[in-house]
Amino acid sequence: MNQIRKKAELARRASEEIMSISEEIKNRYLVRLSEKLLNAKDYILSENEKDVRYAREKGTKESLVDRLLLTEKRIEDMASAVREIVALPDPIGEVIEGWRRPNGLYIEKVRVPIGVIAIIYEARPNVTIDSLALSFKAGNVVILKGGSLAINSNIALVKVAKDAAREAGISEDIVNLIESTKREDIIPLLKMNDLIDLVIPRGGYGLIRTVVENSSIPVIETGVGNCHIFVDDTADLEKAIDIVINAKTQRPGTCNAAEKLLVHRDIADKFLPSMIKTLREHNVEVRGDEMVQKIVPDVVPAKDEDWETEYLDLIIGIKVVDNVDEAISHITRYGTRHSESILTNSYENAEKFIHSIDAAAVYVNASTRFTDGGQFGLGAEIGISTQKLHARGPMGLRELTTYKYVIRGMGHIRK
Repeated sequence: MNQIRKKAELARRASEEIMSISEEIKNRYLVRLSEKLLNAKDYILSENEKDVRYAREKGTKESLVDRLLLTEKRIEDMASAVREIVALPDPIGEVIEGWRRPNGLYIEKVRVPIGVIAIIYEARPNVTIDSLALSFKAGNVVILKGGSLAINSNIALVKVAKDAAREAGISEDIVNLIESTKREDIIPLLKMNDLIDLVIPRGGYGLIRTVVENSSIPVIETGVGNCHIFVDDTADLEKAIDIVINAKTQRPGTCNAAEKLLVHRDIADKFLPSMIKTLREHNVEVRGDEMVQKIVPDVVPAKDEDWETEYLDLIIGIKVVDNVDEAISHITRYGTRHSESILTNSYENAEKFIHSIDAAAVYVNASTRFTDGGQFGLGAEIGISTQKLHARGPMGLRELTTYKYVIRGMGHIRK
């Protein structure tokens, strides 16, 4: 408890130091961080290997091990993402809008940092660097609490980040890691309203619920993705197969992977045999409702809980629906407001889907795997917000800021 509070106090002091530093200084640090990640590849990989070995010894499923695993390419991608953030315009100080009142007062709405952000996440070491780099460019500092499976990787990455800060001449407390591997140790952190301005949990349902239910600090919920693809009766079925395979199998352990496939009744007989055959060729376990079982008898029968489950694995649930309205109704009931897609050549059905689905990202004729800060052109992201305030969808630089009003007068007094 005392150690956690000490790190939060150091973060608050660092926040006060960097709140007004120039874009040049921010970029100098980020360039140095990118270089040091590449220079420290062997050290980072050796520490990550300890985590991967431990995860496999514990019987962790491979889709989650994949999220934990670092390779030379993934470290290079992290460094590249940092360099992309360098190229993004600094949002701090941007005048969002301004106006003059009849009495002569000039009022500006100006973008400013949030301050100290606590980020609590699971077995994805890349989050350590993405979170730090984005937060820092937006003028914030971070307190990180990663999952137990990634502890060695996270310690190594934070060491590299602190070394880069010292070399760049700024406070190394722009990033601090809570090294405890016990989930319950986050509870004291969630009560430090006097030191922390925002909490962002990234992970599964259990982690997010723990944070939301225990935090007295504002929380932005991210991550849980029970994502659907609806194949309409007008869809190009050949393209539909490619889209579903990409959405399900490219990286099944991510929150934007498709977990459910809804198929229009009128094309089910034609589409499902080839779709399921292709899914199985990609080692995907198929769980189907009664209609799916009639068309392809050897699928695993879907249970009621399947429709609300985020598998994060090579598993997909398939349901046959009568029309776009039933698809929308099913998604409304079971979706997690993350990413939903319709495959159709009907403009009317596409528009109905777009306007009826309450999700952070709604797709027409595209894979849900594009819900990503980099893919949206935002640079690295800090997470996918599935709520509505104050950020939604991929959270880039601007989503890591708030604003204040600046009022300029000439001796004005209120009468």
